[in-house]
Amino acid sequence: MPTTVADLMTRSPVVVKPQTSLKEVIKILADRNIGGLPVVDESNKVVGVISESDLMWQETGVTPPPYIVFLDSIIFLESPARYEQELHKAFGQTVEDVMTREAVTTTPDKSLREAAQLMHDRRVRRLPVVDNSGRLVGILTRSDIIRFMASKPD
Repeated sequence: MPTTVADLMTRSPVVVKPQTSLKEVIKILADRNIGGLPVVDESNKVVGVISESDLMWQETGVTPPPYIVFLDSIIFLESPARYEQELHKAFGQTVEDVMTREAVTTTPDKSLREAAQLMHDRRVRRLPVVDNSGRLVGILTRSDIIRFMASKPD
C-alpha cells in the first residue's frame, strides 16, 4: 500500500492568525527552527502561508522598479504592481500584510508521490493538509519527505 500524506504529516501544527504580529511570527520561527507556518482564520480554514521569504522584505527593503523617461513619460521596465506588493510587505506589521495568500494545500489521502510532485511543481517547501471543508488537519514539509526517504531500507 502506498504511503499517504496522512502517514507522514505533522498533526496539529503550529499556526498563526492573520492579525498575529510579525514580531511574534519571527520568534516562533526562530524558537522552533522552522521556515514557515500555515495561516488560519477563526474556523481553522487555511487562508495563507507565512514563510521566511515573506519576512525577508522586512530586513532587505525594496528597490524601485527600473524605468526610463521618454518624451516626458515614465515607462516602467518591470511591473509597478509588484513593487507596490513588495513595499507593502516591507512595511507590514501583521501576518495578513505579508503572507502568501494562495496557499498550495493537499489532503491526507493523497499519495506521498503526488504530494512530493505538487511541492516540486509549485516550488513550495510545505503543504498545509486540509480536510474536505478546508480546515487544517496537518502539515507536510520537504523535511518530512527526506526523513521518510532516509528511513527506507536500501
